[in-house]
Amino acid sequence: MKADDLRYRNDKQQCEALLEERSVIRVNDALEKQEAEGPSGLRRRLLSTSVRLSRKMAPDIYKLSDECVERLSMDIPLELYVYASPQFNAMCFKPEEGRLFVMFSSSLLESFTPKELQFVMGHEFGHHVYNHHAIPIGYIVKGPQRPDPKLALRLFAWSRNAEVSADRAGAYCAQDMHSVASALFKLSSGLTGTAVKFDLDEFLQQVDDMQEEASEPGQGSPQGDWFSTHPFSPLRVKALRLFFQSNLMKEDGTSLDELDVGVQRLMSMMEPSYLDARTDVAIAMRHLLFAGSVVVASAEDGVSEKEIAVFEQFFEKGEYSEKLNAERIEQQLPQRIERVKENATETQSMQVVRDLCVVAMADGDVKPKERDVLNRIADGLGVSRTFVCQTIEQEVDPD
Repeated sequence: MKADDLRYRNDKQQCEALLEERSVIRVNDALEKQEAEGPSGLRRRLLSTSVRLSRKMAPDIYKLSDECVERLSMDIPLELYVYASPQFNAMCFKPEEGRLFVMFSSSLLESFTPKELQFVMGHEFGHHVYNHHAIPIGYIVKGPQRPDPKLALRLFAWSRNAEVSADRAGAYCAQDMHSVASALFKLSSGLTGTAVKFDLDEFLQQVDDMQEEASEPGQGSPQGDWFSTHPFSPLRVKALRLFFQSNLMKEDGTSLDELDVGVQRLMSMMEPSYLDARTDVAIAMRHLLFAGSVVVASAEDGVSEKEIAVFEQFFEKGEYSEKLNAERIEQQLPQRIERVKENATETQSMQVVRDLCVVAMADGDVKPKERDVLNRIADGLGVSRTFVCQTIEQEVDPD
């Protein structure tokens, strides 16, 4: 089976569409000009800040790597590195000078079983195989010219779907569902000892508990990383179990269409949309977004053209008016916060806070008074201030 056959179709379709976006093209053109001037010095930095693993030093790790390379039909010189860190992490960099560089944290190499490590390794290779680095999401989202909110949401949705494809590549390399699930459990919990016994069914129950009967997408109960570039770990495990039950992994498995429908149903939980819905909850959320945007934008140094542009991306062109009374709108803010808190789920409250962060970041750095407003709204909704910080400062490159 070819590696491309494993790729999640939504990832591929969204990637192709995003590569046609002007903002993406502009950033890629700028990066190509930088690359034409010479290497970025990535290999030098890796050699000076981490340890390159040779076949003599790490024969067992290279055995796992060789199996992944063969399964995914990769044809590129590979260098593996390890760096000191108590956090479980791994990352694959965009190739430079014809080499692919993959780095692992020391704690991950020491705490994961061979099959768990092979899943992580195959996942990182998957980002290269599927050319996910062709969309430099970090440069686009955190660069000087921020994308409009709708494009930003598309980028985050694509990034999560790209993780599904990379997970499938890792699972295809490991060929063991339990090891794949336990690897994601370790990554999610940080646990490796005997104090907690991993149970696959119990882990997956977390996803079932998020889903409400007849609920709209996004009405679950996820954690603070729900709006990150990565899907929530139990959800990833459930998507992978569907993958192992499909005909991609066994002859009598479910069809590719059935697999994609099942995965899309799971992924839709992470794509709440209230900007167009007509429910009472959605209307309350829009009212809070409108008021919160005006108050945030007015908090310091007046409302800028960039903030108005972001505001009108959420609503309609010309929706913002200088006649809007920011002080009076701010007086209405507590009532609008309370209405959302009484009727919306935690997920929906977090979505509003995240979108308000997008408004605050329109000019680049979030100013102190703008952050104060964001924190006040988050406090009123019962959303952690840590979520505000993570949204503003979050890393968005694929790993």
